[in-house]
Amino acid sequence: MRVKVVCVGGGPAGLYLSILLKLQDPSHDITVHERDAEGSTYGWGVTYWRGLLDRLTAHDPESARAITDNSVSWSEGVARVGDLTTRRPGDEGFGIGRHRLLELLAARARSLGVRLEYGHEIDPAAGLPEADLVVASDGVHSALRTHHAAHFGSELRPGRNHYVWLGTTKVFDTFTFAFVETDHGWIWAYGYGFGPDRSTCVVECAPDTFTGLGLDRADEAESLALLEKLFADILDGHALIGRSPADGSSPWLNFRTLTNRTWYRDNLVLLGDAAHTTHYSIGAGTTLALEDSLALAGALRETDLPRALARYERERKQALLPLQSAARYSAQWYEDLPRYIHLPPERMFALLGQRHSPLLPYVPPQLYYRLDKAAGQLEALRRFKRWLGPKVARTIHARTLTSRK
Repeated sequence: MRVKVVCVGGGPAGLYLSILLKLQDPSHDITVHERDAEGSTYGWGVTYWRGLLDRLTAHDPESARAITDNSVSWSEGVARVGDLTTRRPGDEGFGIGRHRLLELLAARARSLGVRLEYGHEIDPAAGLPEADLVVASDGVHSALRTHHAAHFGSELRPGRNHYVWLGTTKVFDTFTFAFVETDHGWIWAYGYGFGPDRSTCVVECAPDTFTGLGLDRADEAESLALLEKLFADILDGHALIGRSPADGSSPWLNFRTLTNRTWYRDNLVLLGDAAHTTHYSIGAGTTLALEDSLALAGALRETDLPRALARYERERKQALLPLQSAARYSAQWYEDLPRYIHLPPERMFALLGQRHSPLLPYVPPQLYYRLDKAAGQLEALRRFKRWLGPKVARTIHARTLTSRK
């Protein structure tokens, strides 16, 4: 059955959904509206893992192949704490420039007959575009969602730490963590490559460190100069590259976790960051956006729209639960950094890899490390850990919900 779909927002979620719907039925009338000019995207590199690539390949081998060919990969992590360095093997990860990813998805969408309208902003006050389905894929600041915030039950919870998203000409060949102690506390960076000559470098610190270093008062040039000095050991003399916001606001942010009570209203549905966000430290934002698109496209095979949207919401909310839990504990690990940073580097790095665990905040770090090491050798302990972790997570989640009422 031919349908007319309008996607508001030309990020990965909206573009990939348009591709999937055209592949399902070339007669579908699909338009993607993006308020910014083509090629003016923000951001540096995004990360993903093999599981996403396998799912993309199963649904559209052509776009998956293009993404793979334009990505870099790594299979270990490096942590530098002061003058000490430790390495750990890990799962194969991938990085691709956000700009390049959008170029590839836009080209694939156009080749299938999707109309892409750049420099065209949809004003929600003027009513929804005329279509069978309108998809709000316009990010965490979604104008369509905000216009109906009471219906969606939107909630934004700011995190404690400050962070800034930067680029660098230093090409990291592994996923790199660097922790630097200053007179005002610890500041740290995550670095990963996304192309032959660029990497992403995310810098984070606690509020006292942020103000103590004067980052709350520094302009962008002053901030970059200070950060280049602090992280000179991992940058090897390379520059950090900023992106001054167009509105003149500070590039430093507090991460905001977005949740919505419901994801659809009549023929309007939320997708990607317009529906949910998870802390950047688990590197899942783009993956979850694309998986939303896969789920929504699959649900829309159902001819009854309300039933299809209800199925989409139900499936994605269920799938997100473990990742949202992991993201909460990951953010908490960094907020509680002094609890772990003075461990021997190999132990600190091991617990960094365990930061998604709901048990870790409640067990002394040295004891958790020994138990985790033993669990890796004894199947009975592994089973006990797998059983106990979710029970603790559910109990804490229930208490949190109760405390908000």
